[in-house]
Amino acid sequence: MRSWILVGMMGAGKSSVGRALATLTERTFEDTDLLLQRRLGRTIPELFRLYGEEAFRAHETAVLRSLEPDNAVLATGGGIVTRPANWDELRRIGTTIFLYASPEILLGRLEASKKRRPLLESPDWQERALSILDERLPIYQLADLTVSMDDAPIEEAAERVLAALKEGGFA
Repeated sequence: MRSWILVGMMGAGKSSVGRALATLTERTFEDTDLLLQRRLGRTIPELFRLYGEEAFRAHETAVLRSLEPDNAVLATGGGIVTRPANWDELRRIGTTIFLYASPEILLGRLEASKKRRPLLESPDWQERALSILDERLPIYQLADLTVSMDDAPIEEAAERVLAALKEGGFA
């Protein structure tokens, strides 16, 4: 049994789609951000503020190393892919699926979101988000599968991911 691991930009829907996919397929759902918060007893913005991004990324790696392949859907933090060592862990745990959403969709979701994004705490957050997307896009594309989210409702997005997993021979 291998986990299905969702990667992608903040605002792509990894947690929402992951929960729906887990429900649809009767798999457990895990989220690296929630695992990290439980492990360290602080919110993601607090962890960034206290430790900085580099230490935060090291904690993410430790969380990945603690996981085993399972009958699970795993949502990840948007930047987890930026450390090459994490790709070794992601591949060990399961199949990676890049949830692609267009820059326009991402900006709209990020603007509407109540969730604080530590890397976007600045007046020019839109430009910062687009810059991060440009940096990470080639890294996200290392995933085993890419599924376009467009503006699909959550359940439909989960069904798209499942269809791609089946088509790729991963489900």
